[in-house]
Amino acid sequence: MRTDRGHAFAERRLRPPGLGLLLAEARGLLEFNASVAAAPFLLRAPKGDGHPVLALPGFLASDLSMAPMRRYLRHLGYDAHAWEMGRNTGGVIKMREALRNRLSQIHEASGRKVSIVGWSLGGIYARDLALSMPDMVRYVVTLGSPFSGDVTATNATKLYEAMSGEQVEADDDLRRAIAGDLPVPATSIYSRTDGIVNWRTCILRSSDTAENIEVLFASHIGMGVNAPVLWALADRLAQPEGEFTPFDRSGPFAIAYPRPEQAQS
Repeated sequence: MRTDRGHAFAERRLRPPGLGLLLAEARGLLEFNASVAAAPFLLRAPKGDGHPVLALPGFLASDLSMAPMRRYLRHLGYDAHAWEMGRNTGGVIKMREALRNRLSQIHEASGRKVSIVGWSLGGIYARDLALSMPDMVRYVVTLGSPFSGDVTATNATKLYEAMSGEQVEADDDLRRAIAGDLPVPATSIYSRTDGIVNWRTCILRSSDTAENIEVLFASHIGMGVNAPVLWALADRLAQPEGEFTPFDRSGPFAIAYPRPEQAQS
């Protein structure tokens, strides 16, 4: 059963997060420290089955930004991989060939489908990969990725366009494809207190194999080290290949996850 609630924002022009939320992004360091303190709880998450996971960093970030997440996933039993392309200076079209080659390398070396975790711009790359190479992709998880509706509603749009040489609204067909249904299971994790992207741009259309998970009070910069985000990520990746069940908002971080009817109102 499908719902178009997530696309209710598609025709609405949105504003980027305000200055207060942008300045509050400094709390990312606190989120990292909190996740370190919560490590005993995080390590109780469902264990992985050893399948490969490719981690794609956000705009202007490098593999270093996702090192704690990769380390956590390895502790849980996943074969976590960095993207190995230096700093992400943007360009969905510009990076496409290199990303496809990287995915092919991991898939061929492991002989298994690859789950892709993309943070911010990395999530847009992840969704593009799933559309073009679904036979190699097992699952897609995006973290604060602005792929839906008015994708200009971020505080990084102008800088992205200047550095990548690509206009975010230049290719309507591509934009709609990335925002649409994927041929593989997908989860979008987001926060209304994101200071970089308008949270409404992170909402996918819910279906039998796709869902949104809101995490209360998470920042954009700290999303990849936020304890409730990491727990939700581990829970989603632990699903058997070819199976999908909705996220169970329970466990040690249950208070951080609003119910879906609350999250999308």
